[in-house]
Amino acid sequence: MTTQALPSALAAIVDDFQAMSEPERLQLLLEFSEGLPELPDRLKDHPELLEQVVECQSPLFLTIETEKDGGPAGTVRLFFKAPAEAPTTRGFAGVLHEGLDGLSAEEILAVPDDMPELLGLTRAITPLRMRGMTAMLGRIKRKVAAASGVRS
Repeated sequence: MTTQALPSALAAIVDDFQAMSEPERLQLLLEFSEGLPELPDRLKDHPELLEQVVECQSPLFLTIETEKDGGPAGTVRLFFKAPAEAPTTRGFAGVLHEGLDGLSAEEILAVPDDMPELLGLTRAITPLRMRGMTAMLGRIKRKVAAASGVRS
């Protein structure tokens, strides 16, 4: 699979990862963990609004909101909660946030399920952690499909 099948922001992230050596990729993943935005106040005190991705080794919670932009499909906003002491999990969430936040439901649903493998981390990260990122993407796509009425 090439990055041409990905939305432009996500394709640029994948290209950045692919242009680096494995140790550099791990460092970039840590940078994404540091850039993951905090939850907005309206979600911080309401854990019931977030869904846990149980496949992740560290506790990771997410939710989506759809903003109606006047068109049939709204803009999807992604929100993640992951502990600072889980930089790999936060990094994966950061990649997905930066690559998918603000896209339409159709754009998110078109992202291939195996996109996490394109980051080139499969030898540097345990298979269990890679499964966690794949599960994050799957959970996002399932929530987007449910919210938009579009089949994934």
